Amino acid sequence: MSDPVPTRLPLADTHGRIATDLRVSLTDRCNLRCTYCMPAEGVPWQPISEQLTFDELVRLIGIGVRRLGIRTVRLTGGEPLLRKDLEELIGAIAGLEPRPQVALTTNGIGLDRRAEKIAAAGLDRINISIDTLDRQRFKELTRRDRLADVLAGIDAAVAAGLHPVKINTVPMRGINDGEFVDLVRWAMRTGVQLRFIEQMPLDAQHGWTRDGMITANEVQGALEEVFTLTPFGQRGSAPAERFRIDDTEHVVGIIASVTRPFCGACDRVRLTADGQIRNCLFARTESDLRELLRGGADEDAIVERWVGAVRAKLPGHGINDPSFLQPDRPMSAIGG
Repeated sequence: MSDPVPTRLPLADTHGRIATDLRVSLTDRCNLRCTYCMPAEGVPWQPISEQLTFDELVRLIGIGVRRLGIRTVRLTGGEPLLRKDLEELIGAIAGLEPRPQVALTTNGIGLDRRAEKIAAAGLDRINISIDTLDRQRFKELTRRDRLADVLAGIDAAVAAGLHPVKINTVPMRGINDGEFVDLVRWAMRTGVQLRFIEQMPLDAQHGWTRDGMITANEVQGALEEVFTLTPFGQRGSAPAERFRIDDTEHVVGIIASVTRPFCGACDRVRLTADGQIRNCLFARTESDLRELLRGGADEDAIVERWVGAVRAKLPGHGINDPSFLQPDRPMSAIGG
């Protein structure tokens, strides 16, 4: 007699949303020190013993796909390219049934040597972060002289066929606010899709201020002084409002995470590198799956805790509420 088919449950919250997109942080470590993310000296890293192993990651992601309706798995960090087993992990995830879409968010350093390998392993989509095309400004912003490496990684991703290659850019007042048009023109020449993302309160220093943030409206206004932007496509649960540029096939995205939040359509859940489920990027509570894994819990117990964590999701991130508090973890320890 064959084993019974395990029960599949949706990751539903009490506000009518269902999570189908799993963001998995593979490490909290990063090889940049971006000023809006962490101080120059960095932050204390998690001990490797506390981070999920390859087998633990594959087991939890597999449960999410087989039992909980996860359809997209995005690998993030820290910097996920710091994982030497990344190609093997992508291959294992792509081999799950039903096969999920596999995506990666990276700063692009080292991607020039690995783009073809990760594409061959089964990666479907990639997002690469770059906030400036000016070498000195990049060095000041990231505290590393690595712009050439990032640009080489972007070229390699395009050559490897990871289409569309999406570029994440955080607009910052007094830093890159004079580059928006140049960035769009570069993206059009390079064949990548640029997305401007409002800066969010996720820095380790807790130095973010609403007044210092450049809004989506400001970005759009600056672009419309030069380009004709026409709304394009249905947004659905995607974070970006997309616009065609000057009646071309080129598209630019604007993500108004703070000023026009899209929490009502959110379909995401996050797994941190140390095995905690976060039902929101800005959640102040977590649910520990690593404890269950290492304690010998069966799959049903893991499913029950995961479902309960998502059920408790709040209706929105609350950034615009006077009582808002940043999460204790910085972005580098949560995952994008």
